[in-house]
Amino acid sequence: MSKFDNVTVLKEASVYFDGKVTSRTILFADGSKKTLGIMMPGEYKFGTELAENMEMHSGDVEVLLPGETEWKAIPNGTSFYVPANSKFDINVKHIADYCCSYLTE
Repeated sequence: MSKFDNVTVLKEASVYFDGKVTSRTILFADGSKKTLGIMMPGEYKFGTELAENMEMHSGDVEVLLPGETEWKAIPNGTSFYVPANSKFDINVKHIADYCCSYLTE
């Protein structure tokens, strides 16, 4: 999906890691929420409250998911799942464009 119709976009950006990661929140009529963001090169640790599905649109990233010991490359056009109430590491080698869907499982 290359666009979202009939949504509300929150104007204020979420800014993390001294501006190296930014995102905007999109709210859907059915109550679901996504964020669209950009990550600059670097290694970051994120915590989750809700489960997340992270779609990578461009860039070069690897993730270390909860309970795993090896980094996993995430090709453009694919996604990875992160369980609720957990933490994951992401290594961004080249600027990454992503869409995060928050899941209410």
